[in-house]
Amino acid sequence: MKRKGLLAWIIIIAILIIDQLIKIHVKTTMTIGESIRITDWFYITFIENNGMAWGMTFVNKLFLSLLRLVAVSAIGWFIWQVVRQKGRTMYIVFLSMVLAGAAGNILDSLFYGLCFTASTPYSVSYAVPFGSGYAGVLMGKVVDMFYFPIIHSTWPSWMPLVGGESFTFFSPVFNFADASITTGVICLLLFCSKDLALIGATIDKARGKYTRKDEKADKPTKTV
Repeated sequence: MKRKGLLAWIIIIAILIIDQLIKIHVKTTMTIGESIRITDWFYITFIENNGMAWGMTFVNKLFLSLLRLVAVSAIGWFIWQVVRQKGRTMYIVFLSMVLAGAAGNILDSLFYGLCFTASTPYSVSYAVPFGSGYAGVLMGKVVDMFYFPIIHSTWPSWMPLVGGESFTFFSPVFNFADASITTGVICLLLFCSKDLALIGATIDKARGKYTRKDEKADKPTKTV
């Protein structure tokens, strides 16, 4: 149990450090909209957003930040329960990736507005005394930078509404935290479907509402 708990902490801290180092470097060396070509299909493009992963913005910024805090707290509590109940290492790893990614974007909202000047298309952001930045607590913007325009093409003329218009695949600009969340979720769905099916049982055990009958029902049946 101690080893699995330590592993979870190592994964979370490592992802947070990598994510923040990349974001701070981009924010303090690039202007908004600036793009560095790595290959024809990979660019470092600096943008900021107020919304969810992949730049979505359909809820209030403060509400979204508070929702993230609640979600991260819930996931953290759940990981601890999985560790206590001797869950599979793979399951803990993927859950930790999701938690770390969500926490990474929370740090942007929580601190960047307090300790950096605003990034603009004409000036690079720089650190300022804590509390004198461009926004209040939980109102900072999330830094994105990875852009993979793998395919540039045009919709066929016979397509309704978009026929003849150009399109790019893959167009979202994202960050390391977003990638961690997405990879963790995909891996959970692919490799941990049985673990996910027992989420309710894990919570019941943690709350002391798990019975021996439930335990027998959750045990896999032996096949010849």
